[in-house]
Amino acid sequence: MPLPSTPLTLRAVFRRQLEQLRTSSRLPRSAPPRRFQSTHPTPTPTPGPKDAAAKPKPAATSDPVPAGTVPVAPLPLWLRLGPLTRTGQAYARAQRRRPWATQVVTSLFIYLAADLSAQRIGGKDYVPERTARNLVVGVVFAVPNYLWFVWLSRNFNYASHAVSIGVKIVIQQLVFTTVFSTYFFGFQALLAGDSLPEAWDRVRRTVPTSWVNAMKLWPAVTAFSFTFVPMEYRGVFAGVVSVGWQTYLSYLNRRAEIEEEASHGKPAALPAPTEKTPVQIDAQKHRVAA
Repeated sequence: MPLPSTPLTLRAVFRRQLEQLRTSSRLPRSAPPRRFQSTHPTPTPTPGPKDAAAKPKPAATSDPVPAGTVPVAPLPLWLRLGPLTRTGQAYARAQRRRPWATQVVTSLFIYLAADLSAQRIGGKDYVPERTARNLVVGVVFAVPNYLWFVWLSRNFNYASHAVSIGVKIVIQQLVFTTVFSTYFFGFQALLAGDSLPEAWDRVRRTVPTSWVNAMKLWPAVTAFSFTFVPMEYRGVFAGVVSVGWQTYLSYLNRRAEIEEEASHGKPAALPAPTEKTPVQIDAQKHRVAA
């Protein structure tokens, strides 16, 4: 079979392409969306609470405060006393390391100063035996005294500071003051050589007076100590107050000793007879003759 000629083939292809163009031109064309321009600005949408929560917040950067404007708390009074502060700090360190030995040495100083003051107030000659008795009384009671105040500071601590201080004061006066006064005057009498009934008689005559006078001093001292004084400095504070208080107790004990001597009815010492000289004898004869 003979092949078609080239002009006929090209004519058929051209005709086919022309028909396809006519068919496509008949289909409707979709117009692009018309955009309207407005002179009013587009409102910005207000962010809602969810958008605000979802939006991450920028990291807060704090400006450094100048050093000159930083408030500094003032030091307590007992830390601004120079040599006294250094002495108190040394005592506090010794108290933490060896509390019992520190309390014994402290009691020796307190009772020595108190007895010397009491004997000086009495206006009589110095009696070393009284000082020795006072030192023995102080040394024996030094450690129990320290343990008592540690126990009292660790107990009866309530939500209200006023209630805590009130309970501590009541227990201090009812228990400690009564026991210590009985021990002080009774042991002083026994060391002086008195019998048990005589020691009890001295306790009976001196403890009520000292207890009533203690109510005038030690409640205020206890409240101030447990409110303002740190634990390690309470021994120093109580020791300073105790010098005056022990002076009063020593004076009260000495007055009881004088009353006991007077109640025993000791006769006064009579002056020793003296020999008369011849001149005194002649003078006496002249007075008789006259």
